[in-house]
Amino acid sequence: MFVPPDIQDQSSQILLSVSVIDPEVALKACQEVLLKVKQQNRKVPEQQQLDNRQLEDQQQHNVDPTELSGPQWLLSQELSFLPSAAASKQSWLLRLFESKLFDVSMAISYLYKSKEPGVQAYIGNRLFSFPDSEVDFYLPQLFNMYVHMDTEVGDAIRPYLIHRCRCSITFSLLSAWLLGAYSSDMHISTQRHSRGARLRKLILSDELKPSSLPMASPRTHQRSKSDATTAGSGPGAGLRRTGSSPKVEAVHEGPERLRPQREFVKSLLCIGKRLATLPTKEQKTQRLISELSLLNHKLPARVWLPTAEHQHHVCRIPHTQAVVLNSKDKAPYIIYVEVLVCQSFETSPVPVRIPETRIRSARSAENLDCGSGVTTANPSGMTSEHRAGSFSAVQNYDNDDEAWATDDIGQLQVEVREAQTSSSDNISQFSVDSITSLESKEPVFIAAGDIRRRLSENLAQTPTTFRRDPEDPSAVALKEPWGEKVRRIREGSPYGHLPSWRLLSVIVKCGDDLRQELLAYQVLRQLQSIWQHERVPLWIKPYKILVMSSDSGMIEPVINAVSLHQVRKQSQLSLLDYFLQEHGSYTTEAFLTAQRNFVQSCAGYSLICYLLQVKDRHNGNILLDSEGHIIHIDFGFILSSSPRNLGFETSAFKLTSEFVDVMGGLNGDMFIYYKMLMLQGLIAARKHMEKVLQIVEIMQQGSHLPCFHGSSTIRGLKERFHMSLTEEQLQLLIDQLVDGSMRSITTKLYDSFQYVTNGIM
Repeated sequence: MFVPPDIQDQSSQILLSVSVIDPEVALKACQEVLLKVKQQNRKVPEQQQLDNRQLEDQQQHNVDPTELSGPQWLLSQELSFLPSAAASKQSWLLRLFESKLFDVSMAISYLYKSKEPGVQAYIGNRLFSFPDSEVDFYLPQLFNMYVHMDTEVGDAIRPYLIHRCRCSITFSLLSAWLLGAYSSDMHISTQRHSRGARLRKLILSDELKPSSLPMASPRTHQRSKSDATTAGSGPGAGLRRTGSSPKVEAVHEGPERLRPQREFVKSLLCIGKRLATLPTKEQKTQRLISELSLLNHKLPARVWLPTAEHQHHVCRIPHTQAVVLNSKDKAPYIIYVEVLVCQSFETSPVPVRIPETRIRSARSAENLDCGSGVTTANPSGMTSEHRAGSFSAVQNYDNDDEAWATDDIGQLQVEVREAQTSSSDNISQFSVDSITSLESKEPVFIAAGDIRRRLSENLAQTPTTFRRDPEDPSAVALKEPWGEKVRRIREGSPYGHLPSWRLLSVIVKCGDDLRQELLAYQVLRQLQSIWQHERVPLWIKPYKILVMSSDSGMIEPVINAVSLHQVRKQSQLSLLDYFLQEHGSYTTEAFLTAQRNFVQSCAGYSLICYLLQVKDRHNGNILLDSEGHIIHIDFGFILSSSPRNLGFETSAFKLTSEFVDVMGGLNGDMFIYYKMLMLQGLIAARKHMEKVLQIVEIMQQGSHLPCFHGSSTIRGLKERFHMSLTEEQLQLLIDQLVDGSMRSITTKLYDSFQYVTNGIM
């Protein structure tokens, strides 16, 4: 399509001057233009047919629309049916879409709110131009729109989703999990035949394999909708044809590319469900250790922790370190996982299994030296070469003999059930060589510098030690400093000498809907980004949430942190006295640093709790880390929901007298600093209110989550930003919120209720 030079020049001028455009003005102008566009007449049929032939010609010759300039692409999609007068007015929309202001957040907003097919198609195409990590943040919104919104939105999103699934096993599994979770709100009869169910079935089939290995053909972000169109059309047709083919249908149930990771995750979730049937935490912990011991027999394998950032393979789970967490009804548990970092978990060979009984040495002989290759024969007679530093590529997913097998998992579960008939004292019989004992270790040689460092750390301040508590087995494990835990587990691991060895951890939850947790995580991440951008020194710790279904998932643990309940129960001290014991006297640098950390984190979470209306704020749901920060966890009751829907907690946030004491009292400088930070944080947050609102508003579409109960959820959230107040009025508001929270009788009553009913101090 020919574009006159004067339009191209105008577009260049637009891009040069766009940095001074007020985003609110641009948005308003775009809305006005879109409204006028709807009122314009369509082009004459002859011209429309000509444009259609041009678009068909582009598709036949595989022309990538992103190779055109931004104005050309917009003109070909949006202006092809408008008269010249309306096309000129669309320059406002063009300014916004082609400006540096146009980011992923605005793209998602336009995709949700715009009713123009041309705009939706353009946004779907633009998704390819953003970095994967930026789009991944909004995956819950994209999938919720795909499941619950109209066909045009789904058609705009689908090519991008198909392309990403072809390129990544991780993205494929994440997509399948999210599609299943967000489709669960639909009626069962509708759900079976919904667009989301069809896409999920396609993803879990064997039809979205990449045409070539990712390492062999690197892709860039500058891709387009047309580039992925062939990827989306072929598999869909193929999926429909498989109904009469039982053999093909069998492949759909367990494709080799996805099966190992799916079975690994399923086995971890099944363990959690079985633990929930046992009466005591002691029995649950014993059962957990025995089941993980059996699970270790299938490791290493082509499996990984989906909450981790870097590419790796899971090589071992130190099962004796796993513990069950505090929960009245469910049985969430935390495991520590040894992994070996690799270039690609999809193509790098699976690490060689090293028996637990093999003698370890710093300068290992017997082919364990990091610089030499290790060649092993697998059952099929094939060999694979393993290098600790860098792994070579495996050319075939389907012939991976190290893959996790479904029948192996079934046999494993049978063994577990049989094993439970024996005494819990015979756990080691499941895998005698798996239990790490201090007596079996070789002497560990420690450098003199390490000895001096450890002595100086111990002399500086000795942290409080926690006692073993049968009712709370996780307290001791969580209190242990992460660095010490890593060193201890590495010294006892047959893989610990490898330079690519790392220790990760994850919390597995069954029987809980983590979709609200995921929503809260997104809001926290957005507010954290806003405060960093506005240079407000508030501190919060969003932890990753992985939704796997409407009642299961995984959570990233907060390391070096224990709950306030555990602090009070184990130390028998007030919060201030515990600070003094952990960090030194009032005037030491360590105490002052910890106090500042406490204030900055307390102010951040006070605003979070107010904006999101977070409830169920007992001391078991508030953590304290080793640096003095508090971290709120468990966002199961936010926005329009509260425990048992009683609305008992009426204060804006939890601010007890113990918190104020740590800040230095009501007249202390740090308490004044706390209120000042809250004011600055609210002012900064309301400047970017729309970014927070859109996250919540899109997830309300089609949702039956308790947090969206009632019709005023979004309106109430917007009102809590207080856009109409001056800064002086906001200061008075903060003072009122702080004073009301300190004096709240319901906070004290709720803490008392938790102590009486659940023993939470």
